[in-house]
Amino acid sequence: MHYLYGSKRNVERKLLATFGSEQQLLAYVRWATLASDQHGTKFEQQSVLAGYDAWSQSDELLTDDDPQEVAHNPSPTML
Repeated sequence: MHYLYGSKRNVERKLLATFGSEQQLLAYVRWATLASDQHGTKFEQQSVLAGYDAWSQSDELLTDDDPQEVAHNPSPTML
């Protein structure tokens, strides 16, 4: 399992989605990323990353968030 986290300034990271493979996770992030600069990243409004400034990934659960309560393998076709 691969975990996608979103973060905002002054807010702890939050689990946003899970993916079956790292390749799926990275493809989703590439689709969702509109722009990136020193101030943060802008994400597609319909993505799970919307409203966040940055993302991170892990192959381990890093927070107390429940993985069953977030989208699994979200894709642009699910929107």
